[in-house]
Amino acid sequence: MTLVDQWRAMHEALPEGWGNAQLRLITPDREQAQRAAVLLAPAHPGRLGRVVTFFAARRGAGPTPDLVTRLVQRLDRDGIDGQLKLVGTDVEAQAAAVAADTPSSFLEAWEAELAALPDDWSDLYIEVEVYSSDYLERAALLLAPLNPARYGGKAAFRGRVARRFGYGASPQMAKRCLERLDAEGIRGSVRVLRALSDTRPVQTQGPVWYVGGRSV
Repeated sequence: MTLVDQWRAMHEALPEGWGNAQLRLITPDREQAQRAAVLLAPAHPGRLGRVVTFFAARRGAGPTPDLVTRLVQRLDRDGIDGQLKLVGTDVEAQAAAVAADTPSSFLEAWEAELAALPDDWSDLYIEVEVYSSDYLERAALLLAPLNPARYGGKAAFRGRVARRFGYGASPQMAKRCLERLDAEGIRGSVRVLRALSDTRPVQTQGPVWYVGGRSV
């Protein structure tokens, strides 16, 4: 099944009332993942190894389903193989947050993300998503040390974490920012979009990623 056929089947099966859907493309190798991230640039993708994550938004300023269809068709025309998966939607996330007696905290999610990284990780590009746009203004203030930036129409911020030196907040500061969100009852999730290991910059402030034509 082509990638666009996978997306169309997924789109038709999305729950009623969905606003945004998080998608994950798993490619056979890093080279294809890198090429896919370039072709998906208008959807503000994140890449980690062979995995590229991006989203579709039915409302707001994010990539529309029609745009996602055209972008995924680009991947097929470029000969990129892979499996497209639905990570989740805002409908499911909100329902889980309401239904859970003890919702998963930002801190728990952060520790789980760090545990999955190699021991020598040095630089991260992360995304902090909140389950309601009502949280955005307060979350931006609490996440200020991460220099949070908005991308697309998601209720989310992206920022950098640097383990030893260079661009980004320290892991300790990132943890403290997420603890502040938990302390104020803000609900959401945090994920690592990109990671580098054992970087050793010479006469620079550290590595630079390019996402959607912009340096981050």
